[in-house]
Amino acid sequence: MPRAKSDNDRKIFVLDTSVILYAHNSIMNFAEHNVVIPITVLEELDQFKKGNDTKNFEAREFIRLLDKLSKDQRIDEWSPLNGKTRGDFKVMMYHPVNEKNANVIFGEDKNDHKILNVALHLQEKEKSKKVILVSKDINLRLKAKSLNIQAEDYETGKIKNITELENTGKYVMDNVDPEAINKLYEQGFIEAKTILGTRKRKSNAYYILKSDKNSVLAFYNSEENVLERVDKRLAYNIKPKNAEQTFALHAIMNPDIKLVSIQGVAGTGKTLLALAGALEQRREYKQIFLARPIVPLSNKDIGYLPGDIKSKLNPYMEPLWDNLKFIQNQYKETDKEFQKITELVNQEKLVIQPLAYIRGRSLSNIFFIVDEAQNLTPHEIKTIISRAGENTKIIFTGDVFQIDTPYLDSQSNGLSYLIDRAKDHPLYAHIKLEKGERSELANLANELL
Repeated sequence: MPRAKSDNDRKIFVLDTSVILYAHNSIMNFAEHNVVIPITVLEELDQFKKGNDTKNFEAREFIRLLDKLSKDQRIDEWSPLNGKTRGDFKVMMYHPVNEKNANVIFGEDKNDHKILNVALHLQEKEKSKKVILVSKDINLRLKAKSLNIQAEDYETGKIKNITELENTGKYVMDNVDPEAINKLYEQGFIEAKTILGTRKRKSNAYYILKSDKNSVLAFYNSEENVLERVDKRLAYNIKPKNAEQTFALHAIMNPDIKLVSIQGVAGTGKTLLALAGALEQRREYKQIFLARPIVPLSNKDIGYLPGDIKSKLNPYMEPLWDNLKFIQNQYKETDKEFQKITELVNQEKLVIQPLAYIRGRSLSNIFFIVDEAQNLTPHEIKTIISRAGENTKIIFTGDVFQIDTPYLDSQSNGLSYLIDRAKDHPLYAHIKLEKGERSELANLANELL
């Protein structure tokens, strides 16, 4: 953000509730510019104070932060934000606008329109300063622009180059020396410089190495500075069907990699591979947790669904049970592997639950799979990882282009944030699954519809 040359160059940013619920400390991220919180935002935050979801945490933390910043001063007067390089803030009461009134223009009295009226009032009162509405609500931004109010998304933590991010973790090299590939086949490893030369090497990167005669899959071990051959292997009778699935299962089964993200469209095998890898390594961990965030249909709370809490949650967990049943059905009912899965579930050694039920627990000696991670915020991703104790491995799966929550997108969701921030870390690996393996019919949907 360009720095203001003088006090008159300072901008005024009006924050919407969606920004606060996304990041409670967002008020601190506008450099030396001033920040206004409409009183309507505080009223909306009051409704989010109670609960165990991340949005409830963000609401409570923001209210505490506001109380700390305001000290003994009135919150409806300009007060300095902490730090010499930051501007001022205040909470602005609702102000009707004479010439432009959002309630009148849009024909409805609602909170979004009250927030717009605050921005309109500031435009009229602070003519020497640029007023910008910041919201993660696209519809509110469109309404603002129709009133000639400059409106922006909250950009902090947003990934700039999503295309580059997609290519993280896997590389294809053509015209590799056939002798080097033969050596890699024969002894299982080769010095990285033999094939990669002076190329920049990223920790836990995967390679498809091709010559005019043959090809091989390889993994870069940064600790040993070697390329290791990657072979297809079974995990609880699930066999990878393509190179990317082979890489994903290798990362899942590698004890030195503690954090893995797997991205891909529906039907590429993300959750299936993660669960199969977990079952194969069940003796190495105390429990296997498989969780996913609950994203209510049409943004309605699960209270709208009939039945007790278990009945309400079952529809959201069903896809996870489907994957488990698919793995179990690789065996006959009389096989010990089939019976072992049933035993693990009955003894709660394998637990499938909503993410909210697991968040906050100690994650020591756990194999933890988080499905649909694209519906998490960066803060939620950080919270989950920060709970990891000794001998814990975490797998995040999801599709960054299939967002089901209204205030996240491909650049601001937690999965994209993780891939961008953790890339090239020795404890982390990322794989993008490209080919759908569910069925030809599923592939048709992904490719044509």
